[in-house]
Amino acid sequence: MLPTRRTFLKRSGLFIPAALAAPSLTRAQPAAPAPTAKSSAPARELSADLIILGGSVGGCAAALSAARAGLRVIMTEETDWIGGQLTSQAVPPDENALIETVGGTRSYQAFRRGVRDYYARHFPLTDAARANPALNPGNGSVSKLCHEPRVALAVLTELLAPHVASSRVQILLRHTAVDAAVTGDRVEAVRVRNAESGRELILRAPYFADATELGDLLPLTKTEYVTGAEAQRDTGEPHAKPEYQPKNQQSFTCCFAMEYLAGEDHTIDRPRDYVFWRDHVPPLTPAWSGPLLSHYYSQPRTLKPFAMGMDPAKGTGLFKYRRIVDRTNFVPGTYAGDTTLVNWPQNDYMLGNLVDVPAAEFALHVDRAKQLSLSLLYWMQTAAPRPDGGTGWPGLRLRPDIVGTEDGLAKYPYIRESRRIKAEFTVTELHVGADARRAALNVAAPAPVHAEQFPDTVGIGSYAIDLHPSSGGDNYIDVPALPFQIPLGALLPRRMENLLPACKNLGVTHITNGCYRLHPVEWNIGESVGALVAFCLAKKTSPRSVRAKPDLLRDFQSALTAQGVRLAWEKK
Repeated sequence: MLPTRRTFLKRSGLFIPAALAAPSLTRAQPAAPAPTAKSSAPARELSADLIILGGSVGGCAAALSAARAGLRVIMTEETDWIGGQLTSQAVPPDENALIETVGGTRSYQAFRRGVRDYYARHFPLTDAARANPALNPGNGSVSKLCHEPRVALAVLTELLAPHVASSRVQILLRHTAVDAAVTGDRVEAVRVRNAESGRELILRAPYFADATELGDLLPLTKTEYVTGAEAQRDTGEPHAKPEYQPKNQQSFTCCFAMEYLAGEDHTIDRPRDYVFWRDHVPPLTPAWSGPLLSHYYSQPRTLKPFAMGMDPAKGTGLFKYRRIVDRTNFVPGTYAGDTTLVNWPQNDYMLGNLVDVPAAEFALHVDRAKQLSLSLLYWMQTAAPRPDGGTGWPGLRLRPDIVGTEDGLAKYPYIRESRRIKAEFTVTELHVGADARRAALNVAAPAPVHAEQFPDTVGIGSYAIDLHPSSGGDNYIDVPALPFQIPLGALLPRRMENLLPACKNLGVTHITNGCYRLHPVEWNIGESVGALVAFCLAKKTSPRSVRAKPDLLRDFQSALTAQGVRLAWEKK
């Protein structure tokens, strides 16, 4: 046990190891998860230079960065797959147009090359696909690298393998933080629990990184944080709300992989909540275009009714959007049909949140979100309009093997918005929004305008401010953003000295979360956090001092540049 002078902050309701277990298609009623039994054995202690809670994209990047600098790292992950968005959430990467060249860090681009190399080494590609240096395995339209989650998992495992083999990195799968010991403004230890055995470990380090999808370490450590939508009077953002709405958060999605086999019938049993979701019209402002289960949704920019359509037989429309298997890239017979990853407007869950809710409510929303996704599949199999005038595509089938679950739904919900630290510096729409920036600088089109240039930059990113419909009743907020930088100040909590964000929990707003939440940006955040911890330990200084002292900041930025972290966009 830890000394009694340290107070443990008991976590209330966010550790629910069974909440993400797949509900049966025939389960009569949703059930709250049973608590994992706590082992009676005393908790064993482990120590490292850096403890990373969460094996997300950012967590993996932080572990790689720190290990390459010679640090000892322990990384936990509550599922049995590291990789977050790329793997357990089953989301092909959302990236900027320059990601193949100057749009990401050197290590992120190495990951992308690793994906293509993995296909070349292990898959029976056609000669044309093998010769294509820009191979897109699924030829999906959302990304230049739409690929299977298991491939991302394999590549991340390969990247970490030498560090795991040398014991520089230890990965604790199926472990979740349950308490934290804090003295003053420093985290001293975190207690984690194994979801399978119930055994607990106490993890100690001079630095901790919160790389969980929901910012779970923030309430445990009493680190000040924000949730939901800020008030316009506080941020000055044109798209902010009139009043602070902490429960107004972006929808989350239970994704699934879906293959099409023409002439076959793979119709599932009618999901328990199908009638509800079939008739459900999202209560949004401006109004949604009709029932959620349809080919229609609100066009994100104009909010007008829009039908992208779907024809799996031709591989067009929504089916092509996040397609992860295009069988024409592979030797005939490798795949029976093409496979797409369903992360569409039609299965965004808007009726509740996963942040700061009791365990039973968390479990209920995940269960209902899974029912929504299964209902969408059933609707497509039985009722979706076809171009030939018929209805339904019974040849659509779940691919549970692709996502590593029994029910075919991803291991973890796709999280767009988490708790966010109250940071030394918060990025707002006025810094990166194209229209807001023009207005603030009084620059009229077509004169060029650039995002705020941050002297403490530790990376770059580029993506539209893309907010999906929210639990607070907002329809899409989708506005242009300028290629931006990641300021070090956004990675520093106002008070806590040795806790750093390494996922989507940095100092951004509800609005700017919409462009800082994507795969390459999260990777850059994690990589820079891992490098920052290594720099501080080597220099015997603190993260806050690095930002405050020009000579330290200059040296740290030079170190980032040397390891391939781009600090600014190339000027055109």
